[in-house]
Amino acid sequence: MSEHVTLAVADSVAEIVLDRPAKHNAVTPEMAAALRDICAKVDSDDAVRAVMIRGAGERAFSAGSDLNSLAEYPGAWKFRNRVIYENTVRNIRKPVVAALTGWVLGGGCEIALAADIRVAGRSARCGFPEVKRGWVGGGGASQMLPRLVGYGQAMRLLLSGEPIDAEEAHRIGLVEILVDDAAVRPTALALCRQFAAYSPVAVQAVKAAVRMALSSSLEAGLRYENEMNTLCFSAGDHMEGIRAFNERRPAEFKR
Repeated sequence: MSEHVTLAVADSVAEIVLDRPAKHNAVTPEMAAALRDICAKVDSDDAVRAVMIRGAGERAFSAGSDLNSLAEYPGAWKFRNRVIYENTVRNIRKPVVAALTGWVLGGGCEIALAADIRVAGRSARCGFPEVKRGWVGGGGASQMLPRLVGYGQAMRLLLSGEPIDAEEAHRIGLVEILVDDAAVRPTALALCRQFAAYSPVAVQAVKAAVRMALSSSLEAGLRYENEMNTLCFSAGDHMEGIRAFNERRPAEFKR
C-alpha cells in the first residue's frame, strides 16, 4: 500500500482517496500499484457494497499520471506492462461514485470515466491534455468518452486537449450531478449509502447488465439481462423485497 492512496470503510461504503495534494494527486507507479491492490480488496470484501473515490485537498481530484514518472520508464515493453490504474477502478463489480473537485485531467479524468456516476463540484475542470504532450491517453478515454458524450464531443475534447468547466461537463453528460463544492463528498456518500442499502446481488447485476450494453449487440444484451434477472431471483433477496413492500417498510438485505 502507498501513503498516497488511502482506504476507509464505514456503513458498507469504501472511500478511496488519492492523497498527494501537493502534486494535484498525480498518480505515480507506486500509487497505481496501491490503487490496484485497494480496488481488488474492496471488490472482494463482502462488507463493502459501494465505493466512492475522491482526491485529497481542494485543488484537484487528480491531474492524471505523474509526468516525471512517465519519463522514467526504461522502455516500451515496461511501459506496456504498467499498472493501468484506471482499469483497476473500472473492474470493480460494485457501484463506484467519483467525487470531483478542481482539476480532473488525463488519467484523473479516465478514473472518473471508469466510475459509474460522477458528482462534480463547480470548481471542477475536466480535460484530456495528452495530445498536447504527444500521445493518446491509455486509460480508456478514447473508448469510454464517446460512449458517454457522443463521438463529436469526444473528438472535441480529445483533439483540443482543452479543459472544460463543470457546467459544460454537466451539460454534455460528462458528469451526472453538479453541486457546490462543499456538497460533493456528502452527495457522493449519500448515493453510495443508498446503493449499499439495496441487495448486493441486484446492485451488481444492474452494473453487469448495463456494462454489457456497452460492448454487445441488443439481442445478446437482452439475453444477458434476463440471465441477470434470473440470478437475482435465484439468490432469494427478492423475497425480502416483496415482504417489505407488503409490510410497508424498508427492505433489509442481510447478505
